[in-house]
Amino acid sequence: MYENVLEFITKRRSIRQFTGEPIERERLDALLKAAMAAPSANNKRPWHFVVVTEKEKIVALCKAHPYAGFGVDAGAVIIPFGEKEGYEWFDQDMAAATENLLLAVANLGLGATWCGMDEAKQGSIRSLVGLPNDQYAFALVPIGVPSEEKALRTQYDKERIHWEHY
Repeated sequence: MYENVLEFITKRRSIRQFTGEPIERERLDALLKAAMAAPSANNKRPWHFVVVTEKEKIVALCKAHPYAGFGVDAGAVIIPFGEKEGYEWFDQDMAAATENLLLAVANLGLGATWCGMDEAKQGSIRSLVGLPNDQYAFALVPIGVPSEEKALRTQYDKERIHWEHY
């Protein structure tokens, strides 16, 4: 039983090479359902998602982010976003939704890498997808059919576990 849980989670690896094949709408819907199953403080659910499947826009988005150039062959890009101002748990809620998305990606036979966002990256990404300035793009996630394979992996380190006290 424990092995099944670990296998589900350890399938999630950062994949940066894609075949360029499109991703079916049903798979994308499943990914978004998984993302929105995440926990959220006070059930605020600050998340919204821009899903980009147009090839030219995928390329533009991936080139606009300094660490997402690998994603030009992705079949889709998902941008989790929301109104960050005034919500102290925004980052935690969005991280939970993004991790759920990544776990679903891996378990649907797809690959992805989470490319983080900061204030400096907001402008170009916002303009490409029409986000208003009061919306914060939390991440840029190129998703595709993998053209690379990585072994399951845990980074378990018993030296980082402290039972009962430090």
